[in-house]
Amino acid sequence: MTTPAHEPAESHEGAPLINESRQFELLISGVVDYAIYMLDPNGIIASWNPGGERICGYRAPEVIDRHFSMFYTPQDIAAGAPEAALAEAGSTGRFEAEGWRVRKDGTRFCAHVIIDAIRQDGMLLGFAKVTRDITERKKAEQALADAQSALFQAQKLEAVGQLTYGLSHDFNNLLTVIANSLGRMATVRHDEEKHGRALATARRALDRGTRLTKQLLAFSRGQALRPKTIEVDALLREIDMLLSRVCDEHIELVYDLRSTNTVLQVDPTQLEAALLNLVINARDAIKKPTGRICLATYVSGEMLTISVSDDGEGMSVEVAQRATEPFYTTKEVGRGSGLGLSQVYGFAQQSGGSLELQSVAGQGTCVLLHFPLTGQEPAEAKTTVLFVDDDENILDIASDSLVDAGYSLVTAKTAQEALDIVSSGTSIDIVFSDVSMPGGLTGIDLANQLHESRPNLRVILTSGYSPNWLPSMPPNCEFLPKPYDFSDLDRLLKRSPRRTAPHRDGSPQ
Repeated sequence: MTTPAHEPAESHEGAPLINESRQFELLISGVVDYAIYMLDPNGIIASWNPGGERICGYRAPEVIDRHFSMFYTPQDIAAGAPEAALAEAGSTGRFEAEGWRVRKDGTRFCAHVIIDAIRQDGMLLGFAKVTRDITERKKAEQALADAQSALFQAQKLEAVGQLTYGLSHDFNNLLTVIANSLGRMATVRHDEEKHGRALATARRALDRGTRLTKQLLAFSRGQALRPKTIEVDALLREIDMLLSRVCDEHIELVYDLRSTNTVLQVDPTQLEAALLNLVINARDAIKKPTGRICLATYVSGEMLTISVSDDGEGMSVEVAQRATEPFYTTKEVGRGSGLGLSQVYGFAQQSGGSLELQSVAGQGTCVLLHFPLTGQEPAEAKTTVLFVDDDENILDIASDSLVDAGYSLVTAKTAQEALDIVSSGTSIDIVFSDVSMPGGLTGIDLANQLHESRPNLRVILTSGYSPNWLPSMPPNCEFLPKPYDFSDLDRLLKRSPRRTAPHRDGSPQ
């Protein structure tokens, strides 16, 4: 029997089929987790579904023929957010964002909103808008972020506690050595040999304390770097003997240098110390009868990489994650402070580079230092030094040490005296000054005034404080931290300055 054309066809179950429009209407009406509604080209609401009522609290008669901005916060309405959303959807075809919306009862909820433009034959007919309530998801994300923040704070407190414990342990040991060495020197002052041994022991403890302080500053990025343009492969060849000396006889030290004639702008002394630390760590990681350490360099894009790899025991994932923490070490007591890798990490970061650690337990470790390629060779330094310090003992030993090293030395006890010497026409190439001095002017004041009157004059400041913690450190002013050895000062004075030095014509500039 044929079904009449005016009667709907029946499915095989006997239920009548419905047309596509009715199917779509039933689908939208059945959605309760999303507010789905139509807007005309001006943003007036033309339809409303049960999901909109559940989320926003309005029934259809309360929203039909009203502007959809009724759901926005007063702040967003004042900022023109509804109009901007329609404008973007009209021009690009789609707008998507997350933001706060307002329910009928005045409460706010976080919404994920999509607005799609509806066009026919190029004409804008209106917009389809879908809104989903994501408040619970946002609360869960915030709770997770709060938990992560609390965990991070707890880890920071643990790290500070570990740092404090390590510092007190190491410095108490050093103070014990120095105190007993001084006492020993007093009791054996007539025995030259025993007195010399006690003095040497105290000196080693002092050097160890100085290195420890520098390592801490390196990790905190508070050390004063003195960059110089260097050719990296040449530097590695120069320190080969030093690196070989710290390796045991059963360890082979090899090189794979592929950055010849490539230069970096880094502090060469700190780079040497970093490489020495990495080689010592690699040496200690090799427990088998024979081992191999490889130092390699290569250039990739705008970065130069120096790698130190070994075939030692390697690290577990847990150890590798904590390897750069200060005072974290897996070595037995007396074999390391746990500051070596943290110092290298701080030096790399402060130099504009980065440290990458690759390690697999049982398969060895590779530490990669990445540095940006930059810089030109600076001008050669001069050798007439104005030494400014109010401590007569320091001035006396400076005079002896620097004159013996071949410098022409002029001394001053205050910043004002130093300014008078420079303005008098005395030929000065470098001013080396303490920061804290009597007389109302500090070393920083001195550097600032010299920079105004003779901007090309090289100025080096020294202090027991890190330059990061000193107020208004002058630009282009070099820094040598206390305590320093005069061999350190000698190397700094001979190193090329980072800007052009003045001509020695005997006249003020």
